[in-house]
Amino acid sequence: MKRLLILFAVVAGSCALSGSAQERYPGRITIEQCVDSAYVNYPLIRKYALLQATADLNLDEINTAWLPRVSIAGQGTWQNAVPTFPGKFTAVMSQMGTELSGIPHWQYRAGVEVSQTVWDGGTTALRRRLERESASLQQAGVSVDMYAVRERVENLFFANLLIRDQIAQARLSLQLLQENIERVKALVNGGVALQADADMIEAQALSLEQQIAQAETAAGGYARMLELFTGMKISGSTLVAPEADIPQDLTPKRPELQLFGLHKSINDAAQSLQDAALNPKVAIFAQGFYGNPGLDNFRSMTDRSGSFNLLTGLKVSWNLDALYTRRSSLRRTLLSNAVIDAEQETMLHNLSLQTASQLAAIEGIRKSSVTDERILQLRTNVRLAAEAQLRNGVIDATSLLAKITDENLAALSMCLHRIQLLQEIYKLKYILNR
Repeated sequence: MKRLLILFAVVAGSCALSGSAQERYPGRITIEQCVDSAYVNYPLIRKYALLQATADLNLDEINTAWLPRVSIAGQGTWQNAVPTFPGKFTAVMSQMGTELSGIPHWQYRAGVEVSQTVWDGGTTALRRRLERESASLQQAGVSVDMYAVRERVENLFFANLLIRDQIAQARLSLQLLQENIERVKALVNGGVALQADADMIEAQALSLEQQIAQAETAAGGYARMLELFTGMKISGSTLVAPEADIPQDLTPKRPELQLFGLHKSINDAAQSLQDAALNPKVAIFAQGFYGNPGLDNFRSMTDRSGSFNLLTGLKVSWNLDALYTRRSSLRRTLLSNAVIDAEQETMLHNLSLQTASQLAAIEGIRKSSVTDERILQLRTNVRLAAEAQLRNGVIDATSLLAKITDENLAALSMCLHRIQLLQEIYKLKYILNR
């Protein structure tokens, strides 16, 4: 009997809360509210904003590729050989009173160059694409980590719902025991029952009160755990048992699948960026400097003072180094995508196995719960008959306690199947991300 009552106190159940239990837990909280609040409250959620801010900074840096490039430089050199006039010409000019010293061996210049990219072969656009894909990949990785929070919160929600319903059902059982205590005491006074019968029922009622107190302590612990996850006030609120049906579409939409797709997109973007390196680059530039010698070599050979000089034009560059590694790079991209496809197929296969297992579990619980209500009704009828038999002195208190325990175990079994069905359906939804 003691084992049966202990089993009654701890068995999983999900009966609808009684009116008194609803008064004890005012307010209504759904499982969806808990999951949403947990996502917002979980510290990792801040990583989304940090990743986006980092991506914005990187994109701004990439966009600077289209800004004009300005460089300032100065130099001073000594050369062992410089352009000179022919000796005969120098001699003739010297006779005419003009000294031609030629370009000096010591030379200097200080200037600035401004260049503007006109076309970069699509490199900047592909770098922006690669940065966006990388940011999306990192955020998708956070989504995968955050997805595990959903399962933990759902399990905590059902645990809270379970233990509260256990307490509600235990109080109903306690009320039934207390009513029978009064009946047996009346029978004892009438000489129909023994005092031991009343003492036995009262001892069971006191034991059940102890179990209720322990369950309420555990309920407080579960509530605090759910509060830490969600940031919501769980204690003193009613947890609404969800109504769930099997999803019609069993195609999985797990965040990991998005992760696979983003990995392949990054591979393709990186390959396109390497291909873009084969394209020529076009830029316009302007360069001005002060120094000696200048662009006018004749003047520099006759005048050692510095001069201002300016040149502008169009510059085309074409680096073909990427040709050497293009074939191996393309092969590496194809192999990487093939690995990702294999991982994705493996995950889809595992998800299909888990889905089939969950569907079988759901069907098994449904079959088990078909006769729950009928069994409970029969157990109630037997208990009512036992109460009448006790009043007539046909049975003793031990037999009545057995019938009360059977009835409550039947009620708990029905509640257990109900909560198990809901939980298995939510597990299926978690597997599919539905």
